Amino acid sequence: MMLSLSLELSQCGSSMVLVLLTCLGSSLTFVSSSPHLLILTKLRSSLQHKYPPSHPGYSHASVHPTFKHLSLSISIDRPQIPAIYQSNPLNQQTYPITTMPPTNKTWHIQHHALTHQPDKTKQFICPAETSPHRATLLSFPSRRSTLPELNAATRNEIISLATAIATFEPVRLHTRPEDIPQAQALLDKQTTLSSQQRANITLISAPTNHCWIRDTGPVYIRAADAADKTRYAIDFRFCEWGQKTSERIYGASVSPAAAKALERSPQYAEWPVMDDEAMRENTAFAGVVLDLENEKTDAVADVVVRVQTDIRLEGGGIEVDGEGTFMATESSIIGDARNAGLGKAEVEAELGRLLGVSTFIWFPGRVGLDVTDVHIDAEVRFVRPGVVVVCRPHEKADKVHWKIYSEIREVLERSTDARGRRFEIHDVVEPDPACVKGDLHGEEDAPAASYVNFYFVNGGLVMPMFGDAEADAKAFELLKSLVPDREVRQVEVNALPRTGGVLHCVTQQVV
Repeated sequence: MMLSLSLELSQCGSSMVLVLLTCLGSSLTFVSSSPHLLILTKLRSSLQHKYPPSHPGYSHASVHPTFKHLSLSISIDRPQIPAIYQSNPLNQQTYPITTMPPTNKTWHIQHHALTHQPDKTKQFICPAETSPHRATLLSFPSRRSTLPELNAATRNEIISLATAIATFEPVRLHTRPEDIPQAQALLDKQTTLSSQQRANITLISAPTNHCWIRDTGPVYIRAADAADKTRYAIDFRFCEWGQKTSERIYGASVSPAAAKALERSPQYAEWPVMDDEAMRENTAFAGVVLDLENEKTDAVADVVVRVQTDIRLEGGGIEVDGEGTFMATESSIIGDARNAGLGKAEVEAELGRLLGVSTFIWFPGRVGLDVTDVHIDAEVRFVRPGVVVVCRPHEKADKVHWKIYSEIREVLERSTDARGRRFEIHDVVEPDPACVKGDLHGEEDAPAASYVNFYFVNGGLVMPMFGDAEADAKAFELLKSLVPDREVRQVEVNALPRTGGVLHCVTQQVV
């Protein structure tokens, strides 16, 4: 846009000129008599400082003396404000985000986010979860994300978790626009919340479907070069846990045919399923989260640059200690379901670059045992470098879970971390599955009742409580003894593990 104005200098001070140019973008000519030469010169200096030749809209700013008067001509075009759209490397349908406000500051922030793309050789580090957080990401469960009978309870548990985390740090609760009234109503019912807790919870309108934001959201990292203060986050382009689209919202124990039959049954006839459009939203969601964060950013230094990669995985499938050690199951990363054509060496090379990893500890896992193919965050976690907690199955658990546990223990006992340390290993026994398991057709055969699916917050640790009084108490005492400098907070859950995950699965730290 270009405007042309001619004003007497006496009618318009230099501050007003700067405001006009900043807000409008214009071509201005100021005419004055010779006594105002100094004012015009200062004005030119101010404008050239604000709009240097490198500025995208710079044209010229000059003083022209004549016999009877002086004139200052300025021509500055306001930069075009590009609409933000979530780019999709798979050429799938995109989800539009509101155009950012037309201010020069905002333009620079957005321009930085869109153009500052790191090269494919840049090295990064994924901080340990115990590092300081800016906030925690959560996702309010959509109707698509759960069985109908578990939706209300799952939503209540997410709200309970949000309020617990808000004691320690800000919470960004991503919610579909149509679900915001209910999310707000559930928050309003939390009558015991302090004013600080309420202030720490922000509802963010976003195209979210799954509540499992650990898997669908971005993974925040930092540059390995300490001089690079830019913020970064990886978009692993969520792929429904290896294209498990036939299972829809139902557990891995339900065959595709049975899942289809459930979808057509009377009780589910009006209940939305995870259709193709929703799955495209899921793939784009990590990028949308970053766009929304950048839209609220006040400074270029706070912009988060999205790092793209050919690797496909979920955040719940990786565990790092922040000092170069990585743990994962092969079943949840290696293979054609997620990374066809890539061998373990290629995966390690890329993850080493992205996460700052030099030592990889792989466990076999089991393809198809659950929808995630056995994510590491339900099996073994770092408490701190060199110290891990392992999920020990309950005595009633199936043999396959005992086999997985034994394999994990064997690998850990013969391994060392990136600093050459042997691991200090602690077992955390699962609760009695009878305290968690329901009887709904389509829910998980084995609920995700793992105490190691806890979540570190600033100054604290939030852990699940499943309703097995003895097991809950023992797990609490063990974790408290391992993190004596942190406040340990228990959150009661039942619907979440029956849906397929616990607390770590539904959280993601922002660093």
